[in-house]
Amino acid sequence: MNRFRVFVSGVQSEFAAERQALKDYFREDPLLQRFFKLFLFDDIPASDRRLDDVYLRKVDNSDVYVGLLGWGYGSENENGLSPTEREYDRASERGVHRLVFVKGKEDGARHPKTRSLIGKAQAALVRRRFDTTAELKTAVYASLVEFLESRSVVRRGRFDAAPCQDATLDDLDRQRMIQFIRTARRVRKFPLTEDVPPQTFLRHVNLLANGRPTNAAVLLFGKSPQRFLPTSEIKCARFHGTCVAKPIASYQLYRGTVFDLVDHAADFVLSKIDLSVGTRAESVRAPVSYEIPKEVVMEAIVNAVAHRDYASNGSVQVMLFKDRLEVRNPGTLPTRLTLDQLRVPHNSVPTNPLLAHAMYLVEYIEKMGTGTLDMIRRCAATGLAEPEFAVTDGFVATIRRSVEPSPSRDQARGQVEARREGQVGAKLKGQASNEEGQASNEAHGKGGQGDHVGPSRGQPHNGGQAVSPPLSRRDLDILRAAKAGPASRKKLLIAGRYSRRSGSFRRRVAHLVASRLLEMTLPNKPTSPSQRYRLTQEGRAALASAEHRHSDRLSPQADAKSSLHAGE
Repeated sequence: MNRFRVFVSGVQSEFAAERQALKDYFREDPLLQRFFKLFLFDDIPASDRRLDDVYLRKVDNSDVYVGLLGWGYGSENENGLSPTEREYDRASERGVHRLVFVKGKEDGARHPKTRSLIGKAQAALVRRRFDTTAELKTAVYASLVEFLESRSVVRRGRFDAAPCQDATLDDLDRQRMIQFIRTARRVRKFPLTEDVPPQTFLRHVNLLANGRPTNAAVLLFGKSPQRFLPTSEIKCARFHGTCVAKPIASYQLYRGTVFDLVDHAADFVLSKIDLSVGTRAESVRAPVSYEIPKEVVMEAIVNAVAHRDYASNGSVQVMLFKDRLEVRNPGTLPTRLTLDQLRVPHNSVPTNPLLAHAMYLVEYIEKMGTGTLDMIRRCAATGLAEPEFAVTDGFVATIRRSVEPSPSRDQARGQVEARREGQVGAKLKGQASNEEGQASNEAHGKGGQGDHVGPSRGQPHNGGQAVSPPLSRRDLDILRAAKAGPASRKKLLIAGRYSRRSGSFRRRVAHLVASRLLEMTLPNKPTSPSQRYRLTQEGRAALASAEHRHSDRLSPQADAKSSLHAGE
């Protein structure tokens, strides 16, 4: 068959990279190579490039005109028109199928005549914006496929509506369908009851094709979906740093239905990001908040599973880095959506509408195009940066993590660490102080010199201000260990002369953190193996004061009493 001729306008130097990328794309892609023949300005011999009629003759002989509009306008003839505008006008006169792609989102800085040409291009059959070369290639490809469909050259049916090859009704899980109906009746007033035959249920939700289960049916209710659709899996990985590098801290490959995939992947992320537990001041159950809101994590993963290209050999990838969460899927935006539209109210345009509808019936998604807006709103409410959306070799959603805590949250993070080490909420500091007070009273009551240094309860408070809590010899040794630089738990353990990581040692460290004498280098990862402790400014002052006033009073006998009081 004769191939359709595509003329690419946009002779300005600013489009040199884009023109070359399109040329390579047409040469490498099997579908484009089969159905289209590309003509570029760059393919004209240099000696002929100044002949305006060369361009216009190419337009006359083309089936598809692709116009690239940027910031500049181009050289003008005696009538004040650039080659691009003359070519666009000729394509309009001859009824050539016109596709116009505008680089950039804002028009204020463009040449006035370029802005006018963009307005004129409103009449084009397709007009889209792009920022990157990847976005341009995706938009051109989608537009040309639509062109082929309009000419009845190809027919493109939806993947989720096609029958799943070799699958039968026996490959679907009846119990999953019953649970689905039960949930859908409760949350969406689904009309069918749990006792309907599987065929009746599947026909009602359009998941049968000529009596066979569709791809969507297998993805939703299959006993083993990956037997038929091997790449419908999710790969989850956590990395130590900010880039993909070995060793990988944690890696999981999940298989199952789309509901299994979403649940497992979300649990993977939530189990590896920071978790804060509040108090029961307002309800019986203590409130829990994640570093990244759970709803944001779920939405990013659900979108990837529901809207991916299942015909691709790629899989959904969920990657957790030190500074961000990335959720990648082998797919792109629908042709009627742009990246900018994801940040404003927009219509829902699902890539797999049958799959999306089923997930809507059990409240995994909403069919209102509000998912990305909800992600943006929840991140802003938590103090995180807005999620980032991009199209590269697939669609990527990036959610930034709160790597460094704000000063106002340092104390709260210290208290969370203390609770995890065996103490509870607001009682933490009081319990630790009571321990010290009891030990001090016992020492003084026995006539001993005592193990505590620093101000006692009867001493003045320095002008009414709070003073440092009593410091034991072991406290001082632990603080000294962190004086030279961040110290590991093991180093603090040895410095405090603890034989093991006992509850007493954990309470000591937690007390020093809660008292703001020590601070964690990784406050949002209190149990990390890489956790280190360093002196705060208050800790340095308390250590210096205690050493100055009491260094000559410390004795081995006091050390022995400290061991007794610590329960060693």
